[in-house]
Amino acid sequence: MNNKVVVSQLGARMHYAVPKIFGSHGRLAHFYTDICATKGWPRVLKFLPRGVLPASIKRLVGRQPKDIPADMITVFSGFGLQSAIRRMKSTDVVSETSHALWAGARFSQLVAGQGFHGAAGLYAFSGDALEQMQAAKREGLWTAVEQMIAPREIVERLIEQEAARYPAWAGQQTTNGYASVFAEREKAEWAIADAIICPSRFVRDHVVACGGPAERCVVVPYGVSAPVGLERTNRMPGPLKVLTVGEVGLRKGSPYVVEAARLVGRSAVFRMAGRTLLPAALQKEISEWVTLRGIIPRADIGEELRWADVFLLPSICEGSATAVYEALAAGLPVITTENTGSVVQDGVEGFIVPAGSATDVAHAVERLASDDNLRSEMSRNALNRAADFTVEKYGTRLLAAISQLRIS
Repeated sequence: MNNKVVVSQLGARMHYAVPKIFGSHGRLAHFYTDICATKGWPRVLKFLPRGVLPASIKRLVGRQPKDIPADMITVFSGFGLQSAIRRMKSTDVVSETSHALWAGARFSQLVAGQGFHGAAGLYAFSGDALEQMQAAKREGLWTAVEQMIAPREIVERLIEQEAARYPAWAGQQTTNGYASVFAEREKAEWAIADAIICPSRFVRDHVVACGGPAERCVVVPYGVSAPVGLERTNRMPGPLKVLTVGEVGLRKGSPYVVEAARLVGRSAVFRMAGRTLLPAALQKEISEWVTLRGIIPRADIGEELRWADVFLLPSICEGSATAVYEALAAGLPVITTENTGSVVQDGVEGFIVPAGSATDVAHAVERLASDDNLRSEMSRNALNRAADFTVEKYGTRLLAAISQLRIS
């Protein structure tokens, strides 16, 4: 029986974990992506000295779908370059959403035009999948779409609430007419899909709440290759070191990191690693309480994790943040929210605090700062928990979910 799968994805999401999983089990028919460093003109970039390359080009050089044969990869490098340029010109959430709609539809059309290489099924990602799913269905393939984050209408609702609470963080608010179009595109994909792969119950429950078919939603938590792993049985004297990784902004719950740092005072020091587009005046205000590290290259994230005693991510809305998996694998107790879609168990590997509560974040930090035995125990538990969420075990879960699908 034909069990081959075509995978399509924009970008190097999770270091190409999904096509690698299918490929390692002999089930990959073909892989489509926008641009990578091993196909087309970007191949020449690896011969340039990395020291002189701008950050954007360094990131492109890092896009290497290793272990996937080159003849099984199709890229659309011209589209990829055009998309990157358009994305860099986006200045607010409205232009970002407009770009996402254009890029997703165009990429999906390009994949549909290339065909499906005799595969039995198609695995694609939400917002980028509609046209190719329609084409695949016409050819009798089953289709699976991964809903990487909560549905767009949920994201919009939650961010709108945060913007009202923290207007200085939100900037000038304008009506985003593209958001509803994106939300309808997601729903059209759900209607076609034989399976909607959700990385957490948080995502699954909101897909269903937005009208998605509960019987076709499958929860498949992720897995990661640990950038660093060590048991934190002892820590250096001094304040507890608290790390957050991710873009500094409303969706990641960054205001609650800053407020918790203010509440905790000298018993902990806080660091945020990630892009920030906030006004300079607000960044200066934040820096009184939290060190802003800016964008950290992927290769250097391990050093950030080694610095930390605790990982904090009080997100308002996620899918299932891979930064949390990496923190667990690094032996870090994690303070997070249900909305982060994590696999952290409250009171075991860390604490699950209510979304939108700096006070609860501060209390959790203070408990870990004052009780080193508790912190050490949670560190050991984090490493044990991470062992169930490796890339290999993610692959097992994903293949089990897909194995139920048949050509319709």
